[in-house]
Amino acid sequence: MEKNDSYKTIARPSEEILFKDRKSKFFAQVFPITSENDVKPIIEELRKKHHTANHVCYAWQLGELDRSYRANDDGEPNNSAGMPIYGQIQSFDVTNVLVTVTRIFGGTKLGVGGLIQAYRTAAQLALENTKIVERVIESQFKLKFGYPEMDKVMRTIKQKSLNIVSQNMELDCELLISVRLSEAEETYQLFEEMQDVNVTTME
Repeated sequence: MEKNDSYKTIARPSEEILFKDRKSKFFAQVFPITSENDVKPIIEELRKKHHTANHVCYAWQLGELDRSYRANDDGEPNNSAGMPIYGQIQSFDVTNVLVTVTRIFGGTKLGVGGLIQAYRTAAQLALENTKIVERVIESQFKLKFGYPEMDKVMRTIKQKSLNIVSQNMELDCELLISVRLSEAEETYQLFEEMQDVNVTTME
């Protein structure tokens, strides 16, 4: 079975983009995040930056394989802001990101339909304006062996184009290697079948 072992994310915060609808201004931006704790400081910064803003709405998604998300309307009508923003995160299939849309009210009410459209469009423009990168999910193994096994271990690493993360060559040899998740099982078997080579999976 083909395991899904890559995901899309962003490497750095995007430029802020401005979308206008009936005099309301929607400032949208995308930020890379590694945990839910990253969200609050960013939102607070945006409130300071746009101190006349009525709403700082956002959605985030975290996790490579098991994903969690949250959408926040920040006082806009229920599901008129956070969920349309989250919809764009799904549509661009990115994770470990926070998408914010800061609204400065222009005096004309947009109605729920208008709000959904405006927040969705602003989030879409911000994501289109962001450099999206693909990352591979890897598994790491620790290999322990004596010097006589060095040759066959290194040969296998080279043949399989595995990455050596770190090495420790003292009395025995210790290597930390990383491998694509989809090839992890097969690689583990390879080393496990070698005599005098001890392989363990790193959590």
